[in-house]
Formats: sequence, C-alpha cells, structure tokens
Amino acid sequence: MIISRTPYRVSFFGGGTDYPGWYKAHGGAVLAATIDKYCYLSCRYLPPFFEHRTRVVYSKIESVQQVDQISHPSVRAVLKYLDMDRGLEIHHDGDLPARSGMGSSSAFTVGLLHALYALKGQMPSKRQLALESIHVEQEVLQETVGSQDQVMAAYGGLRHVQFLPNGEISVRPLTLTQHRIDEFNNHMMLFYTGIIRTASDVAKSYVDDIQAKRRQLRIMKDLVEESISVLTGGGDINVIGHLLHEAWQAKRSLSPQVSNPQVDELYRTAQEAGALGGKLTGAGGGGFLMLFVPPAQQADVKQALNRLIHVPFKFEPAGSQIIFYEPGQDYSIQEEERNTQNIDEFRELHLLKAA
Repeated sequence: MIISRTPYRVSFFGGGTDYPGWYKAHGGAVLAATIDKYCYLSCRYLPPFFEHRTRVVYSKIESVQQVDQISHPSVRAVLKYLDMDRGLEIHHDGDLPARSGMGSSSAFTVGLLHALYALKGQMPSKRQLALESIHVEQEVLQETVGSQDQVMAAYGGLRHVQFLPNGEISVRPLTLTQHRIDEFNNHMMLFYTGIIRTASDVAKSYVDDIQAKRRQLRIMKDLVEESISVLTGGGDINVIGHLLHEAWQAKRSLSPQVSNPQVDELYRTAQEAGALGGKLTGAGGGGFLMLFVPPAQQADVKQALNRLIHVPFKFEPAGSQIIFYEPGQDYSIQEEERNTQNIDEFRELHLLKAA
C-alpha cells in the first residue's frame, strides 16, 4: 500500500498569466502558496482474487477490466502514461470539495503520479512531478488549464513561479522570516461559497481569446512583483490587501463568467465588514472566496458571512509527499493467467494445475 498526500493551493497574484497560450508569447508569473488541506491517494496492486482488474474509488466506484474502460479522465490518462501493467486499487479522499478553485484536479494528478511511481519503486523529483502532470493535463487530456497548480502541488510552500517564453518554469521560495510569513498567513481568510463550477469552462471563456486580454494580464503580472516587494521589504502588510483588490478587479474584467451577482454581493459584504481585498480562488465563477482581513476585523467578517463555511488554514511547506510506503506481496501467478475475463475460469485453471 502506498499513500500520497498532496496539498491544495491558494493563488494570490498572477493567475491567468500561467496559461501556455499567454506565457509562451509574453512570459508569466504567479505568487501562490500551498495550505494544510490535502488530497490523499492510496494505491496498491490488486490481489488476483477479484472479477475486476482495476478498482477506482472516488465520488464514484469503478470496477473495470481494461484501463480504457475507466471513466475518470486523470486516472485513465495517468495509468496509460505510466504503462501500468498490473491490476490496481486506487482510493481518493480530499479535505476540500472538487471544482472549488483550490487546484484540486492538479493535486489529484500530481498525487496519483507520485503514488504510482512509489508503487513501482521509483522516486520522482518535484520538477518531474510538476512537468509530467502539466503534460498529462494539457497535452494528453487537452484541458484548458494553466501550469501553476501542478507546480504548486508538487513543490509546496510560498512560491514565486515564473513561466518563461521558451517554456521553462522557474520555481523559487519567497525568502521571508517566519514572523513575516505568519503575519501574512494570519491576515488571510477562506470561505466556501457553495458554488460549484468547472474551472476549465470558466477559463475557456477568456483563454480562447487571451491575446485580447493583454492589459489585464500585464497588470496581474506586475502585481506579482509589487506584492513580493511589499512582503520582502517589511512594509505595511495591509498593502497586500489593497493589491489583492486591484488584482480581483482586473481578473473580473477578463470574462463575465469570472464572477456573478452572488459573488459580488458576498465580496461587498466582506469589504463593509473590514476586508481590504480578496478574490475567488482559481479561475473564478465560484468555489472559495479568499479575503485579506486585519485580525481585528476577522470576527466581524466571519459574522457578516456566517451563512458560508469558514475554513481556517495555514501555509504548508512540503508539497506532495509519500506518507505511507509498504510494498505489497507479489503473487506468484502469471499475469497472462490473471488477465482471464472470468474469475471462475481463473479459479478453474489453478484447480486443474493443483490436481
């Protein structure tokens, strides 16, 4: 049995500039952090006693004979990419709901790659996990997704990630004292709006014509450098809140699907209660509302948004990890025999051999 634990992320500045259609022409950058909310994936080779060859348990349960029969797109793509040639059982559990803007899809892909590599006795680097997850999501599955979520899930921490026009990705930790990191963390609040959306659908509403969004995306990229200067320079931390508000206004203008009247009302309510700025995490449209709130006003904001679920969180530094490693027993049964379509035939075969 192998268990991987992969963190979700919050993105502060630069989201949108991490789409390859943009950064391969203009470059991009994000400031983001992973948090202590995780995607857990357990994997094991399936013992040869079941009618199915592969079992995948998430919000659904799939029991199939062939990889191509798996409905879950990431599971199917990763198993084919790694050329897994034995029966498997895979279980997923997550601390936060899917389709909520926290990078859950990429955390799943990174975590599954990590767990399956471990099952094969291999230890991939963080860079390998990030790049292969980007390949699976963007090239194999052809999803409209950026490149920051996979990088953050693999590396973890508070990171300045730069996307270069030649396709290279630079990942650097933000060099801050622990006091400054805690101060930043303690000004952030996270609320679940309950609005479920598919990030790729929202992103598609502006990515397909991304070159027409030059003004907004350049503002969003510039805010990355400005926010880093504030954090590393030791200035008034509240400036970050005002920068987040500026970034949110730029992002809202990318597409009508990024926000909606319900979200706009929640944001106004939070501001009136003391929030200095904030944004929807991820592509927008719903999911989690992240707010920058001075500690003295957080009780007021929590009360004003009391119909929403408040999710306290801390930044986490580690990225995707294998938290349990116990290679399974290797059954002495030939794989071609295991591939029989009917378990009764399989049993009968070995009863004849025993006789």
